[in-house]
Amino acid sequence: MRRAGRQAVREAEKVARAGRSLDVDEVAWLGVLLVNQVVLDYAIDRSGPEEWRVRLWTDVVRRAELADYARSGYDRGHMAPNGDMPDRDSQRDSFSLANIVPQDGENNRNLWAGIEGAVRKMAKREGDLYVVTGPAFLGSDLKKIGNVLVPTHLYKLVYSPRRRAGAAWFVENTPDAKANVIPIPELERIIGINLLPALSDADKERVLELPEIRDKPARRNKRH
Repeated sequence: MRRAGRQAVREAEKVARAGRSLDVDEVAWLGVLLVNQVVLDYAIDRSGPEEWRVRLWTDVVRRAELADYARSGYDRGHMAPNGDMPDRDSQRDSFSLANIVPQDGENNRNLWAGIEGAVRKMAKREGDLYVVTGPAFLGSDLKKIGNVLVPTHLYKLVYSPRRRAGAAWFVENTPDAKANVIPIPELERIIGINLLPALSDADKERVLELPEIRDKPARRNKRH
């Protein structure tokens, strides 16, 4: 992924320097590759004030808008759940589109809601937990709503410092997805990101037992 990412950055620069714009698929693919921190650092190191460079990265990092989600068929799925927020200001801030991804509605309201609830119960039982939640974009055939890529998968990593162990739920962004539990190193290998760089390999390899998740009954109202 790192090699492909560096090459994609250089190819995008050639296109922009020639006065052309990347097409939708090229922008989407570059956005996926930039999820890798090494690729992102490479792109940042090559950035500059030239007009063509500014135009290129403006196209790539176009921010999401509410209009992107309108009539898209997807929920606005929270990464950091509204239900975890300690006060009203934090709850309001959780609705920022920076904390939102397009999520299948059945998935969001049922399976994912169950995962979020399980983590809250774990926190009450365990005390301090480190929780990392995010989208994954796997493969080349990615969907897009407006300017927003639709993740193929979602993950929620939980690490218990008391037990010095962790694991992650890794879930397809589909209505009939299952709550697959995988070790931290496997998740990092799949998405190409070192999610907990302060931990040793030994700490990451110790697997925390996560609760079994069962779908909640479907509800009419959307759950974000």
